Amino acid sequence: MEDGNIQQVLNHPADPDPSPLGQGLVDGIQHTTRIQQPHVRKGWLQQDGGAKRGNDTFVALPWDEALELGAGELRRVIDEYGNTSIFGGSYGWASAGRFHHAQSQLHRFLNLMGGCVRAMNSYSTAAAQVILPHVVAPWHQIELEQPSWRELAQHSELIVAFGGLALRNTQVAYGGITEHQSKPGMQAAAGRGVKFVNISPIQGDVPAWLNSQWVDCRPGTDVALMLGLAYVIATEGLTDAAFLSTHCVGYPVFHDYLTGVSDGTPKTPAWAADICGVAAQDIETLARRMAGRRTFITAAWSLQRAQHGEQPYWLVVVLAAMLGQIGLPGGGFGFGYGAEGFVGSHWRRFNWATLPKGRNPTGVAIPVARIADMLLNPGETVDYDGKTINYPDIRLIYWAGGNPFHHHQDLNRLVKAWRRPDTVIVNEPWWTPTAQWSDIVFPATTALERRDICASSHDPYAHLMERVIAPQHQAWSDHRIFSGLARVLGCETAFTEGRNEEEWLEHMWMRSAAAAEVEGFALPSFQQFVDNKVYQLPALERRPVWLGRFRENPQEYPLGTPSGKIEIFSRTLEAMGYADCPGHPTWLEPAERLGGTGNARFPLHLLTPQPEKRLHSQLDPGAHSHSGKVGGKEVMCMHPQAAAQRDIEDGDIVRVFNDRGACLAAVSLVENMRPDVVSLPTGAWFKPSNPGTEQSLELNGNPNVLTLDVGTSRLAQGPSANTCLVEVEVYTAS
Repeated sequence: MEDGNIQQVLNHPADPDPSPLGQGLVDGIQHTTRIQQPHVRKGWLQQDGGAKRGNDTFVALPWDEALELGAGELRRVIDEYGNTSIFGGSYGWASAGRFHHAQSQLHRFLNLMGGCVRAMNSYSTAAAQVILPHVVAPWHQIELEQPSWRELAQHSELIVAFGGLALRNTQVAYGGITEHQSKPGMQAAAGRGVKFVNISPIQGDVPAWLNSQWVDCRPGTDVALMLGLAYVIATEGLTDAAFLSTHCVGYPVFHDYLTGVSDGTPKTPAWAADICGVAAQDIETLARRMAGRRTFITAAWSLQRAQHGEQPYWLVVVLAAMLGQIGLPGGGFGFGYGAEGFVGSHWRRFNWATLPKGRNPTGVAIPVARIADMLLNPGETVDYDGKTINYPDIRLIYWAGGNPFHHHQDLNRLVKAWRRPDTVIVNEPWWTPTAQWSDIVFPATTALERRDICASSHDPYAHLMERVIAPQHQAWSDHRIFSGLARVLGCETAFTEGRNEEEWLEHMWMRSAAAAEVEGFALPSFQQFVDNKVYQLPALERRPVWLGRFRENPQEYPLGTPSGKIEIFSRTLEAMGYADCPGHPTWLEPAERLGGTGNARFPLHLLTPQPEKRLHSQLDPGAHSHSGKVGGKEVMCMHPQAAAQRDIEDGDIVRVFNDRGACLAAVSLVENMRPDVVSLPTGAWFKPSNPGTEQSLELNGNPNVLTLDVGTSRLAQGPSANTCLVEVEVYTAS
């Protein structure tokens, strides 16, 4: 710091592979896009019904007037329509700290007001979160217990990575990460002779120094490839019949499907090759190789962010079960290696105390990726995990933490939906698209402008997050904003419980200390923690092998599934009657794919990975994010062959389009990818050329104007962003 301004961001001395993302803080926190004081949209004051939302001017207000407006509108909507007319939207990352977590603050406040409609599951892993408990285990258990890189390096011989192991994603972890161990972990595995197979449309999704075998599968067809592998394993006598008999249920039903007994179509390598674009001989060779050594199968999160995304995750478990190595060190399966920095770590897991949110009196929740559906179709129903959910009539959205105009699909459809409620209230530090598309804007502080505790269940450290700069302009913390609204509404004492922010930190630390005592270790006092600024959990002597006890004795240590075993065929799912998620893993044709529906008009498959220069859309206007752009536009990777067919050269500005929308992007020519695939990272701030129209040209390179907004299936209703075909042409400004 110098004269109140951030000059430099330094790396943590214990970090073996620091992330460059921290450099985004240098100018990002004090950027000119900061919201300086409360604002209200002019058209909202004139009761325009949301017609100009996203294309209007704002009026600055003092805090007391803004709080009165916000509280009054909350009271009006609750009195006239009830609490199920309020959507408490938040995707607030826990990197904000344990106390200043925006989602917790928002839901605590709204629950005291009588509750709201909330979202469940996540855009990152919604399909996985719903399918895997039916098949093997809850998602949170898998995340915490699956094998570490240390175990894989010591015991694995072959790691087969569906979707790759992209190190760019391991820069971050929700809740914070101190030591980035993914790269050293992969290096240690490679150094011990572990071999890698990268099954991805992009060769660069695995670091070049791993010397992995590249299998360039068409996007969205991994299920067909997996079935081809399973067919070889099943028909050449390579299955572990004993494991399938004692630890699994339903394999004979799946075997009949696999061999074509039940549907007349054997899932041979030749059948798979026609769909996935991988040669049948290569499928046969890989299957035999997997069966002949200690093999670990992993899948990137991206696989289940596509239509029918439940199926590849289910099949990963089934393939591992057929090989019979589940519960053996270095064998079996896992998910998300290369998705977040904590995956594959060997640290002790500990659940630190969070801010109590209380009970939501409405009890109403929708799948997180179905927001536009809910806003556009009040009164209609949606299937979800064996239940039927009625879409409420939302009159007010309160959003704190996150940017739906980044992470939702088909943003032109979201524009139409977002204009339906009476009011949108937002707590936001910057003039993000979410702030621009709101009615009442409260300027919020960032993590550097307040004090908190950084502690994650996936990280062995707790850090004191000190305030290093004063709150910028007139920004308040989310807690202070909600305290102010609660004061106007007459429930401030219930919200704060008489504690100030510092007292809340100590209260939460003491609750964590009580939990630590139960687990057999002691935290220092809160004052000792404040003085030392950091605390490291005691290490575990030994991490248990993932599903090791279940393997040793499935009767004494059953799984949480209905049968207590791995469900290759699920009677529960079969009884739901969902054609798009039947009782065993199945190849299901998506709405659009290479070699299938839609490929004639839009011959390129668009992948939308996480960006390398920022976390999602955070700090996008800053210098570090813009260092990876061209002319302020996001860069799309394209194969030289596809570019030459369209007279596109490296660095050109192109129009990427389909029937859902169009955006501009700069082109970077890359050879180590499939020629029929393009890759445009998410996170560019949504900037339509004409916000008043639903099919406006997006100017910054936000690919979610192109992506498909349908549920993965009736089971999970997750996002299907990676089911997306496009065409590309050189952009000529009119």
